[in-house]
Amino acid sequence: VQLVESGGDLVQPGGSLRISCAASGESLEDYTIGWFRQAPGKEREGVACFMREDRSTYYEDSVKGRFTLSRDNAKNMVFLQMSSLESEDTAVYSCAADDRFYIGQIPPCLQRDYKYWGQGTQVTVSS
Repeated sequence: VQLVESGGDLVQPGGSLRISCAASGESLEDYTIGWFRQAPGKEREGVACFMREDRSTYYEDSVKGRFTLSRDNAKNMVFLQMSSLESEDTAVYSCAADDRFYIGQIPPCLQRDYKYWGQGTQVTVSS
């Protein structure tokens, strides 16, 4: 599976942006999907994910109510709609995908390992 992100841009505080992740090689329909970000000097963190085990979407606390993960299975794409952006949201955003299905002790999708990663797209929030 190859993942390619796009849509990163310079946005003013309070603005909105949608970034995309296009997949090729296999359908993502039965994959766990995650959006991660890494700011300069900080560790990578998960911000949103869709977990195949329970078909639910999860968000990191700081983005709840502002970010929305969505999927277009027909186009094999995943999106992250971001609103009310803050300077703290500035980072390289990457999408990730994993086809493993866990039974029993299921690792949270914001923290689990992912098999496939995109190269990332830069989102900068600044006036």
